[in-house]
Amino acid sequence: MSPELPRWATSGDRQSAATRSRNPKVSVVIPALNEAGSLPFVLERIPREVHEVLLVDGRSSDDTIDIARRNFENICIVMQPGDGKGDALRAGFAAATGDVIVALDADGSTDPIEIPAFVGALCAGADFAKGSRFLQGGGTSDMPIHRKLGNRTFVILVRMLVGGQYSDLCYGYNAFWRDVLPKIDLDGDGFEIEALMNIRALKAGLRVVEVASFESRRVKGVAKLRTVPDGWRVLKTIILEGAGRAGPRGAEQANKRASVSSEDGRSA
Repeated sequence: MSPELPRWATSGDRQSAATRSRNPKVSVVIPALNEAGSLPFVLERIPREVHEVLLVDGRSSDDTIDIARRNFENICIVMQPGDGKGDALRAGFAAATGDVIVALDADGSTDPIEIPAFVGALCAGADFAKGSRFLQGGGTSDMPIHRKLGNRTFVILVRMLVGGQYSDLCYGYNAFWRDVLPKIDLDGDGFEIEALMNIRALKAGLRVVEVASFESRRVKGVAKLRTVPDGWRVLKTIILEGAGRAGPRGAEQANKRASVSSEDGRSA
């Protein structure tokens, strides 16, 4: 029996759901920068039934690309055009060809063995499945108290400004149907991308469900997250999205629409 979605999940687009496969092709997107030490652990745990794995490389100076090719047959290497985790994820999402996209971290903190749970939530009717470390069955071994307090504060702000009942916000394990990408219209470049995805999924009226997930410590290497600068980026994202303001791309599109409207008015 398919799991029942929570009552707070938003309504979503039933037309899209009616045309989606019950056995979707799954694309796994992994942004990476100097993660040669962690990648073997991550890649060996990815179910071989997935449609494709895309490693988005941020111009690594170690053996990240070679290690990826040695540890996963037919892995697709996408060279990141800019900088930051958000930029890498957007490049990977654009290159993905599957029906479902799953975002994983390259450091081993998000366990690929959980992929079927995320895909199952989508096949049960969700448009967007977001990982939560704070649902029963989830957890974290890589979150000091100050980051837990910060995440909790961000969750409360999103509930107040946008709505929903999220239990987690700044977590990189997310999965969604590829056809929702135009609706969330991502434009973040840094670590704020996860908060942006989750907020815009709510604002777009997507049917969102949280999936219990356990976050482990990174396998090897040095964390890229900078608590204060990246936390500030997340806070600004929440405030701007809560106020209904668009990001850089949205503002550019709005200006173009206003320009076209003005020209039409003059020609009438």
